[in-house]
Amino acid sequence: MKIKLNYLILILLPAIFVAQDKYYSNLEDSLLGSNTEYRKKWDVKHYDLIIEPDFKNKYIKGSNTIKFQNKGSKIIQIDLKEPMKIDSIFSVKNRVVTFNKQGNFYYLDISVLNNEDNINNELTIYFSGKPIIAKNAPWDGGWIFTKDRSGKDWMSVACEGIGASIWYPCKDYLGDEPDEGMTLTIITDDDLKGIGNGKLIKYWKELDKNYFKWQVINPINNYNIVPYIGEYVNFSDEYKGEKGILELSYWVKPYNLNKAKQQFIQVKKMLEAFEYWFGPYPFYEDGYKLVESPYLGMEHQSAIAYGNRYRNGYLGEDRSGTGIGLKWDFIIIHESGHEWFGNNISNADIADMWIHEAFTTYSETLFIEYYFGKQMANKYIIGQRKNVINDIPIIATYQIHKKGSQDMYDKGANMIHTLRQIIDNDQLFRDIMRGLNKEYYHQTVTTKQIEDYISRKAGIDFSKIFDQYLRTIKIPELSYYIKDNLLYYKWSNVVQDFSMEINTSIGKIKPSENWKSKKINVDNKYLYVDENYYVKVVNTNN
Repeated sequence: MKIKLNYLILILLPAIFVAQDKYYSNLEDSLLGSNTEYRKKWDVKHYDLIIEPDFKNKYIKGSNTIKFQNKGSKIIQIDLKEPMKIDSIFSVKNRVVTFNKQGNFYYLDISVLNNEDNINNELTIYFSGKPIIAKNAPWDGGWIFTKDRSGKDWMSVACEGIGASIWYPCKDYLGDEPDEGMTLTIITDDDLKGIGNGKLIKYWKELDKNYFKWQVINPINNYNIVPYIGEYVNFSDEYKGEKGILELSYWVKPYNLNKAKQQFIQVKKMLEAFEYWFGPYPFYEDGYKLVESPYLGMEHQSAIAYGNRYRNGYLGEDRSGTGIGLKWDFIIIHESGHEWFGNNISNADIADMWIHEAFTTYSETLFIEYYFGKQMANKYIIGQRKNVINDIPIIATYQIHKKGSQDMYDKGANMIHTLRQIIDNDQLFRDIMRGLNKEYYHQTVTTKQIEDYISRKAGIDFSKIFDQYLRTIKIPELSYYIKDNLLYYKWSNVVQDFSMEINTSIGKIKPSENWKSKKINVDNKYLYVDENYYVKVVNTNN
C-alpha cells in the first residue's frame, strides 16, 4: 500500500502493515501463492472486465473476458473467493467451458479450445455474489459500500494482500500480469459516475444506467484494477515530463473541489522529484489520476486512491516525529512513489513485498532531499527508525502468499539509506535508482534480481548486508573499546562473514566479525558513527 504506513504508537488506527493478512490452510496458501501446475502453462494477455454493483444488496455481478496464451494446458486454474461465485464460462465461439470448483479455486477444462489459436485464446467468465466487505479498508481488504457526506452512494474496493479474486475471477498470481493491459467497464445508476484505471475511452447511457469504459494499455497488477463509484466532479491538468506531455486527471467529491485544486498542486512537484530520481513516469500512455476514495489510500496504477482529507502529513501527523513529514501530503507522495516501485517494478511473490515498500518509503526521503535538502532528508529517514519493531524478517516464506514484517517500510528504507552511504556517490546512487526502473520496466521481479543489480552497478558485494537486514531481525552492532591509544572494534549480532564499511569520527573503518585495532589520538575517548548508517554502537568499556 500501501498505505500501509502506520504509526506504531497509534492505537486509534489499525496496523495497516498487517492489512489483509488472511490465515488460509496450507493447501490454500500454496494454491494462491505459487505458480501451480494449472497456472504455469498459460499466460494472461488481457482482461476485459465488466462490473455492476448493487448498493442496496451489497451485491456485484459482471464478466471477465480473459485473453491468454496457452502453453500446453488442458486444465487451467482460475481464482475467485467465496462468497463470490462463477456462474458460467464460454469460449469465444460461445461454446460452454466446464469447470470443477474446489473452495476458492476453479479448474477449467479448456480442451474445447484445442483447435483454436493458442496465442489468442479467449474465455468469458460470468460471475456474481456478495463480495467480502471491508470492515476497515484498506487494511483488512474488501469491498466498500458507504455514503458520502451528501448522502450519495459511494463504492470501491481495496484488495492488496488479500487478492483481487475476492471480487472478480482472474489468475490471482502476482507473477503474471496481463501483458496487454485491461479494460474496465463500470455500470452505475444514473446519478453516479464510475472511475477506473487508465483513460476513459467510451461513455454511454442505456435506460437509467451509465456505462464508463476505461482502458489501460500497460501491464497491471490484478489488485490495482479498481472501480470507484459515486458522485464525482473532474478537473484536469498536464505535466511536461521526461517523455513529453503527461495527462493529469483528478476525480473528487463536489464539496471538496476547491480543497482538491489547492492540495493537488503537489502532484507536479512529486513528478518532478521522482522523475529526477527514478526516471520517467512509467505509464504516460495511461495518464495519472488521483481519485477521492472512501478509505485512506492505495497505489492503484494510474488511478491512485486518495483519502488523506486534504491535509499534509499522514492524516495530519508525521510518522517520523520530526515535523518534516508535515511539509507534504503523505498519500500523494508515498502512493505515487509506488508507480515506480510496485506498479512498474512488481514483486512476483508477496514474500518480496519489500521491493514495493522499502523503495517507496525511501522515495519520501528523496522527495524531501529534492526540495528541502539532504540534511532534512537525513533527519526524516533517521526519525522513521522509531517505527521498527524487528518482530520477524522482512522477507517471508515463498510460494504461500505470506508477507514479511511491516518493517519492510521503515527498516527497509533505512537499509537502502545505509547502502547509499556505503556507495558514497550520489550520482551513482541515482543512476542505480533510474537503472532499476529501466532494466525491469513493466516487469515482475525477485529479490535476487534487485540485489544482484544493485551490487553489480555499485561494484560492491552487498549480499551479506541484504541478508542481515532482510532475512534476520538483528541490527548490526559495532562493538568497540579504547585502550592505550588503540581503538579495538568488530561487528557483533551479524550474519556469518558480515562486513560493512562505515564512516566514523576517526574516518572510515571496515569492521568484520573479528577484532581489529587502529591507533587513535590520545584525546579520543569515544567513537562516533555517522548516524546515517542503520547500526547500533556498543562501547564495551562502559
